Amino acid sequence: MEVVSSGTVMLGRPGTDSQSCAFPQICVLPSGRWICCFRAAPLKGATAGQRSLFVRSNDEGVSWSEPTDAFTPPAVNGKPGLFRALAMTSLGGTRVLAVLYWVDHSQPSLPFFNEATEGLLDSRIFLAWSEDDGDSWSSPELVDTSPFRCPTPITGPVLVLANGELACQFELNKAYDDRSPWHHASVLMYSKDGGHSWPQHALVTSDPENRIFYWDQRPGVLPDGRILDLFWTFDRQQAIYRNIHARESWDRGRTWSQIWDTGVPGQPAPPVPLTDGSIGLVYVDRSGAPQIKMRASKDGGRTWPEESQIVLAQPALASQTREKHRMQDAWAEMADFSLGLPATAIARNGDAVVVYYAGPSTDQTDVKWIRVRAIDPR
Repeated sequence: MEVVSSGTVMLGRPGTDSQSCAFPQICVLPSGRWICCFRAAPLKGATAGQRSLFVRSNDEGVSWSEPTDAFTPPAVNGKPGLFRALAMTSLGGTRVLAVLYWVDHSQPSLPFFNEATEGLLDSRIFLAWSEDDGDSWSSPELVDTSPFRCPTPITGPVLVLANGELACQFELNKAYDDRSPWHHASVLMYSKDGGHSWPQHALVTSDPENRIFYWDQRPGVLPDGRILDLFWTFDRQQAIYRNIHARESWDRGRTWSQIWDTGVPGQPAPPVPLTDGSIGLVYVDRSGAPQIKMRASKDGGRTWPEESQIVLAQPALASQTREKHRMQDAWAEMADFSLGLPATAIARNGDAVVVYYAGPSTDQTDVKWIRVRAIDPR
């Protein structure tokens, strides 16, 4: 693998409500247009002032439009909200589906995470559709996530499965003031009518001992129809991160293999198929100074040899990890990150496109992109 080009999607704008640009997602449309979505806020930890924006590139990252704020957050049960995250999926032709993560903003002074209870602000999932490559959008529609009534943070874009079904991905948290134990789970919810109803679901991960949290699921649909899902894996008993774990499904997520340890440390992006038949894994390695790296697997994701590794981003940052004794320490550590959360897509020629956020400090970050190509061994 080799990096063939790179650039900046959006510069954080110091002293403005877009100083912190973070948590990007990337979508490549059949027309060749790239759409990059991200969260903009005055500070990384801010709830007030956060918005979900997107920019477009019609020349594969050479230039980008000004950011667009296309979605007005509706009230839910009479409570105002803000959109904290946004991701997009091509539905073929010029049709695009946007999934939005709505968060309660009725009490603007409340932090997103309640350290006393480990609960999150009330949150919901909305969808919107575009028929013109993302130039215009329908009004956001609330998704019925029954039987799940907890806060439901999205973990990435809606997936298009091998049979044309859609799968909405999210994870389960608990209500802000709920003092009962947090039982984390990763979920896929299914639609057969283009996203208008979601009557079926499957639990992807849920540790019965409630010890291992398979955070931030990152599923990818591979060319053979298989779903390979990767997890940022936290052991809450020992308050440490374990290696990235993975599991796969051959029946569109209804049943899953045993979970396995990939041997790779860090926080993953969704896996991407490469033109040489291997699978690419992009991840943040925070075992020392934070770096974004990429490895390749030639055995379906079971192993990811270190000799395949390349470094995609290595900014001059000190270590951003800290000693942890409890869940609250892990959340405090996350809040300090100024490099992270890569997302992936495939360019029209088969190259991998990677987006991530990076900056000199927690509250001053840009959104960057990198293009990676599999090297022909001939």
